[in-house]
Amino acid sequence: MADRSSQTVLTTGANSGIGLATVLEVARLGFHSVGSVRSDAKAEIVHAAAADAGVEVETVLLDVTDPEACERAVEGLPPLYGLVNNAGYALTGAVEDVGDDEAHRLFETMVHAPMRLARLALPGLRTGEGGRIINISSIAGLSTAPFAGHYTGAKHALEALSDALRMEVAGEGVKVVLVEPGGFKTGIWEEFERDIDRRDAEGTRHGSAYRRSLQGQRLLEPIMGSPAGCAKVIGGALTSSMPRARYLVGIDAQAILLAQRLTPTLVKDRVVRFALGL
Repeated sequence: MADRSSQTVLTTGANSGIGLATVLEVARLGFHSVGSVRSDAKAEIVHAAAADAGVEVETVLLDVTDPEACERAVEGLPPLYGLVNNAGYALTGAVEDVGDDEAHRLFETMVHAPMRLARLALPGLRTGEGGRIINISSIAGLSTAPFAGHYTGAKHALEALSDALRMEVAGEGVKVVLVEPGGFKTGIWEEFERDIDRRDAEGTRHGSAYRRSLQGQRLLEPIMGSPAGCAKVIGGALTSSMPRARYLVGIDAQAILLAQRLTPTLVKDRVVRFALGL
């Protein structure tokens, strides 16, 4: 294995899911793996997982929505070889059920923060050879559905910004990569149900349709992937001399994209509306 110990890779949202799997995989590949977390308790989760895996992972406390904290975090690390923008969360809600503050928080976390960190990391990425920015998007960046408008809107925005950035920095040897996973079994149902319960408490008119949507999502569970599988794709993008611009990850993601491309919009809309009772 090549000696990568002097190459630092920062992964945001490192305490669970794809983020946790990624900091462990990055460490296994020999990089100086650093994961950002929002509390000491979450840092302990990362360190415990790293100890179990027999690797070393450094943690930094960081709220990615805080511009000054982002600046301090990047300045406090060696010049980065890689940045994995993973921090984010799911949001279920009809457009009429999502208020301004909720929408702003989502876009700040999942659109503005990744671009802020990329901007801060670029001077260091340029000093090395073949620096990498890997933005964790989703199949939601390529498709959309009722009750996921703001979440998919954020992922669509991340895709567009990543495409622009990729071309802007390619001449300097920096590679920008989008990873587009489907769903994962870990934690997804609890988040979905929590959002539905909150919408019900707020008096939504879409309560029954939300639950039909949840039932439909559960049908995809047998073909959902694992965070570890996605982390291996990220590791491959970090180590490949010529990484692809996009990596679609998961059988469910491939099935959704195929259906999106082959089904006329009118047909798709009617089928989805019928299934959800809209």
